[in-house]
Amino acid sequence: MPSLQTALPPELANNVIRLYRECLRRAKYVGHQKQNTKLLVDMVRQQFKNNKNETDPEKIQKMKDDAARGLINHILYEAERLSGRKFSKTS
Repeated sequence: MPSLQTALPPELANNVIRLYRECLRRAKYVGHQKQNTKLLVDMVRQQFKNNKNETDPEKIQKMKDDAARGLINHILYEAERLSGRKFSKTS
């Protein structure tokens, strides 16, 4: 199965620190809209902190893919919300 990270720019997808920062930016953005910024930022930080000592490359790749999937889903959601168009197909 190909990595979901190919949908993100390589400089973001291949660098955990940049991925972490982008996750924090999204958490702050969503948190500001929903008035729960601290909670969301703390959740992102805790997830990265809990897994900082992981050494298994497959697990690391899965976690990076999961983070990338979350970012992509949020980007699509925001694009749909702002444009009023549906980009994803629903059955």
